Amino acid sequence: MSFSDLIYPFEWIVAWILYGWHSLFDTIGIPPDSGAAWVLSIIGLVVVMRAAMIPLFVKQIHASRRMQLIQPEMQKIQAKYKGKTDPDSRQAMTQETMDLYKRTGTNPFSSCLPILLQSPFFFGLFRVLNGLQKIASGETQPIGPISRTLAGQAEQSTLFGAQLSDKFIGADSLTTQIVTIVLIVLMSASTFTTQRQLMMKNMPASALDNPFAKQQKMLLYLMPLFFAISGVNFPIGVLLYWLTTNVWSMCQQFYVIRKMPAPGSPAEKAMQERRAKRGKPVEEFRVKGLDKPEEEARKASGQRQQPSRNKKKKTSAAGKPKPATASSPVQESKPQTDN
Repeated sequence: MSFSDLIYPFEWIVAWILYGWHSLFDTIGIPPDSGAAWVLSIIGLVVVMRAAMIPLFVKQIHASRRMQLIQPEMQKIQAKYKGKTDPDSRQAMTQETMDLYKRTGTNPFSSCLPILLQSPFFFGLFRVLNGLQKIASGETQPIGPISRTLAGQAEQSTLFGAQLSDKFIGADSLTTQIVTIVLIVLMSASTFTTQRQLMMKNMPASALDNPFAKQQKMLLYLMPLFFAISGVNFPIGVLLYWLTTNVWSMCQQFYVIRKMPAPGSPAEKAMQERRAKRGKPVEEFRVKGLDKPEEEARKASGQRQQPSRNKKKKTSAAGKPKPATASSPVQESKPQTDN
């Protein structure tokens, strides 16, 4: 099965969403062959996709907060097996790590789900916009409801004078190149702002002093270069989609940082101060299962608690106290009182 076969269902879904929004804007009076109708349809595509992924995004936030809180336990496990490279030790370390994830309900891959789910739709939109000219000319078959007529309208639609299907590479006009550069700059700025507020406001100081945080900081400044290299190869419509989803992410993250900050971060301290000023209780985010109950820990280690008994005087079969001997002295018993 080729990549085209795998991505075709997402092309079909993207085509139907674009068609739905385009029909809505046509109904309310926006000319169907205008650039505004198709630009708003692409923005509508982002709204539909990101709104559908809000439950996954909430899970991602909770997973991220759990991952930060279990880091001390993770470090203990790593320190326990540090320098041990034999297979048994590696297997034991993996098992303890998986038990920690299971006990705390943490999934380290949850933070990747929104990005992974967006990728097929991103490529689907790229292929739809890239194939408009061929659909309009009859070289290829329509995609879903995107007929030859609609494909021709979309292919000729413009954003500030630049066609949505045009790219920087091979552009025939300076307008297309300028619009592309402006979109790339805005994409870079929105991504930089999103990542910077995440690192500065929503990460505890301990999380900033590690190799992973340093890599994130490096990526923060390399992203504009990545956008500049890759952005010139995408149609303007795809760049518009990319910019819109970046703006959505930036606003969504701003809300999350304010309402559900990471434990130990400056944003959490600011939220607690706001709640204290309003007279509201300050609640701390806790991970269920992070601190095992004592009894559960004993069971996990295979130990059993011995039942406690009150010390009583040993009596003989006749019910009289045994005489004190050197080996078994009589202990004084104090009367117990109910507290």
